[in-house]
Amino acid sequence: MFDTLSDRLANTFKTLRGRGRLSEADIDATARDIRIALLEADVALPVVRAFIASVKQRALGAEVHQALNPAQQVIRIVNEELVKILGGETRRLRFAKQPPTVIMLAGLQGAGKTTLAGKLGQWLHKQGHTPLLVACDLQRPNAVNQLTVVAERAGVAVFAPEPGNGVGDPVKVARDSVEYARSRQYDVVVVDTAGRLGVDQEMMQQAADIRDAVTPDEILFVVDAMIGQDAVNTAEAFRDGVGFDGVVLSKLDGDARGGAALSIAHVTGKQIMFASNGEKLDDFDAFHPDRMASRILGMGDVLSLIEKAEQTFSQAEAEKMAAKLAKGPKEFTLDDFLAQMEQVRKMGSISKLLGMLPGMAQIKDQINNLDERDVDRTAAIIKSMTPGERADPHIINGSRRARIAKGSGVEVSAVKSLVERFFEARKMMSRMAQGGGMPGMPGMPGMGGGPGRQKKQQKKGKGSRRSGNPMKRLQEEQAAAARREERAGSAFGMGSGTENFELPSEFKDFLPPK
Repeated sequence: MFDTLSDRLANTFKTLRGRGRLSEADIDATARDIRIALLEADVALPVVRAFIASVKQRALGAEVHQALNPAQQVIRIVNEELVKILGGETRRLRFAKQPPTVIMLAGLQGAGKTTLAGKLGQWLHKQGHTPLLVACDLQRPNAVNQLTVVAERAGVAVFAPEPGNGVGDPVKVARDSVEYARSRQYDVVVVDTAGRLGVDQEMMQQAADIRDAVTPDEILFVVDAMIGQDAVNTAEAFRDGVGFDGVVLSKLDGDARGGAALSIAHVTGKQIMFASNGEKLDDFDAFHPDRMASRILGMGDVLSLIEKAEQTFSQAEAEKMAAKLAKGPKEFTLDDFLAQMEQVRKMGSISKLLGMLPGMAQIKDQINNLDERDVDRTAAIIKSMTPGERADPHIINGSRRARIAKGSGVEVSAVKSLVERFFEARKMMSRMAQGGGMPGMPGMPGMGGGPGRQKKQQKKGKGSRRSGNPMKRLQEEQAAAARREERAGSAFGMGSGTENFELPSEFKDFLPPK
């Protein structure tokens, strides 16, 4: 959603980075470019004015002019102001001292409240709570049935005593749900209310009646992030008519301009608490203003990536895999490779995971064009192998490759390519597990140029061949050792004898006393 804004800001900062000192004209031009970028992203005008005024005031101050790298200081200021506009610190849910905690969802029809109720229920369940979803949307056709299906997929309970489709009293259902939850030991009640196609008095009154009946601990306003400026107007109407404590943004994975997200917290004074960025129940998490600002500025979101990995990967399994790799590359089999690949797949879309890494905005098009089905094809190839072939891929010959390709529905070349890539990956992972660093980077400690380069170097020239005469071979080795010493000494202009070398006095001052 923020791709266009990210691209515009990246181009703006690119022109700043080459400058050793920033003049007032440079800062004015940067502020103008940022203003245009925000307005194009559909950010509300009052928010843009406040943001630009704050950035310019700080950029013209001493913290930029006295900095060693003024461009980086301006980027830091923009990042901090973005965090401030997005709500500052992360806002957590307030839980009641005496359960159940009641959370009421409100918003327009089509904003995604029912699906979001299931996502919130699953998220709470993973946090160790026992949520109960309550079907109070009794007007929309099949809304009750939809919530029942979503709750079943999320693995949480649902309270739906009325069939809906215009039948039943939503206020009574909401009131009864609290007593039901208390008697059945559910510690969180999520009330899904009805929406309308527009902000009207009937909907506001019904939402207010449900609020008065259950006295919720949190009222969350669910807003479709794709509706742009109208999201701000709707949020203000809900704030005045019903009141809400926090905002939940849905459909953040859309391709619309994301100005609503940047505007809503600043205009309403209520923080964004959760964000939904996909259709799956797992595509939902707490909203962190600092992480979202980093993503907008192309700095990645490593903390969220780490949290996803911690939720998906077992610590015991990770330690077991590290111990296996440390023993040697042959201990790591294709079964282990498949298990690791499936664990990564559980974390979500590969392109989304890569997008969380810093600097990935520069190759955004390549990431977006990634074919997620390649992972499924790789899994199909491995699963078409026998247990013996997975344990020792060296035994896979031409006829075996043909059988595996036929079983997995791919070309024979794809099987060969997978096995070759597996061998290379296994060597690299084993070297990293043993503390050898990344291969393929010559000149760094523990980072050789890889087996292919070493073989080529050994084959180069006849002079590299060793003599069969023991005396002659000894002379050649002594001469080679002398050349190495000479090269090592002359590299720093010290000649061949380094035993009498002394550091200049300027460097001696930095050494610890003997």
